[in-house]
Amino acid sequence: MSATLDLAQALIAHPSVTPEDAGCQELICAHLRPQGFRCETLQFGAVRNLWAVHGEAGPLLAFAGHTDVVPTGPEEAWISPPFQPSVREGRLYGRGAADMKGSLAAMVSAIATFLARHPAPRGRIGLLLTSDEEGPAVDGTVRVIEALARRGEIPDWCIVGEPTSERAVGDVIKNGRRGSLSGTLTVRGIQGHVAYPYKAANPVHLAAPALANLVTEHWDEGSAEFPPTTFQISNVHAGTGAGNVIPGTLTVQFNFRFNPASPAERLRQRTEEILAQHGLDFTVKWTLGAEPFLTPPGLLVETVRAAVFEVTGREAVCSTTGGTSDARFLARHCPQVIELGPVNASIHQIDEWVDVAELDQLTAIYAQVLERLLA
Repeated sequence: MSATLDLAQALIAHPSVTPEDAGCQELICAHLRPQGFRCETLQFGAVRNLWAVHGEAGPLLAFAGHTDVVPTGPEEAWISPPFQPSVREGRLYGRGAADMKGSLAAMVSAIATFLARHPAPRGRIGLLLTSDEEGPAVDGTVRVIEALARRGEIPDWCIVGEPTSERAVGDVIKNGRRGSLSGTLTVRGIQGHVAYPYKAANPVHLAAPALANLVTEHWDEGSAEFPPTTFQISNVHAGTGAGNVIPGTLTVQFNFRFNPASPAERLRQRTEEILAQHGLDFTVKWTLGAEPFLTPPGLLVETVRAAVFEVTGREAVCSTTGGTSDARFLARHCPQVIELGPVNASIHQIDEWVDVAELDQLTAIYAQVLERLLA
């Protein structure tokens, strides 16, 4: 059993469903303190966060991640209990194995390996953890990085352990993410009897052409770094539940995943223009979840790609696809942020798993990055 696997199993055994940390951060501190880390708990609301740092001066490389996990779903559907880690046929099973307790264990093991070789590195090592990534994400990483910024303790480089790999560990690095803009559209009509439509105004019928326009609208071309902006409807609700009543209102929830070519304000304006062109009586409540960010090729990206090749022989591809992560908060302050973690084949699923051998490879990659930046 490797040190990474041992720690990953210990972390999985803590049922840290968001926003609970359930002792994971203290377990990690117990590994870090003997190596000279100063561990600081930052509590915001119900959310427990950890900032641990080694060293007094020099460039700061921070690893970042979350100890919270999503709910398990029906536990009886799991082959083995979700919080009782199980190794079967070379895979570690348990909630959080891939997202992202496996990454956290790899980070801690890589740091231990590096410090055993270099007890006095030429810079500082940080570890930023939250228990609020899978939840609202308002009292976690965003609050911690703001607190660090106020006292001038901003990392020069940051690696987030999100499960970015597609087919094998290290094949994909996230060097940026698209923005996320959500809207809740309310279209008002006139409720009535289905047998007398001329006495009513069906908001579903009224809105259908406008929604079709939004679905087929070409928002932008994307760029070399970002795919084109996408629009998706996620929820539609209308009616009283009775089959003979024309609804009085229609509610539609939708989301844009957007790139810098289509700023959030432009998307808002164009959406409302399309709705207005159809003469609808409507309102839209907007929520900006994330702005897009990009870490262009540079020292961190090239160092991580070189470390992946050194350990696995793979040429890592940079990508900005996928959902949002806490990297969006770190990128507001830290000049270079990337995400690298295990294969994302089973995240948030029943019987979540991570390949045991790839956990050790991930550990070696993180250790190589430390060697190249701080040795």
